[in-house]
Amino acid sequence: MGLLSLFAKPPAKLIPLPSGSFSVDREGRILISTLSHTFPEELVEEIATRVLATFRSAQAAKLPLSEIVIRYSSLKITARELRGGAIVFLAPQTLSSKSS
Repeated sequence: MGLLSLFAKPPAKLIPLPSGSFSVDREGRILISTLSHTFPEELVEEIATRVLATFRSAQAAKLPLSEIVIRYSSLKITARELRGGAIVFLAPQTLSSKSS
């Protein structure tokens, strides 16, 4: 048994799916958030960076993009452009919301 425990992985740290929103200014600073304090701030900052970069890329390409909706199997991210900043909504996917 000692040999097997040598190769055992530590249990993965599970992050509960977020439900809430946050807004960021044009520099990516978080202005306000309704997300749980247990949700990692690094993930919120990463989402904000990607959302702002997408809106800026669309603006540079002269594409009228005001909203982004990303659906993962268990998470839905909706972002809306706000004069250079953005508001981002995070919600767990449910079976009923997948069909819409």
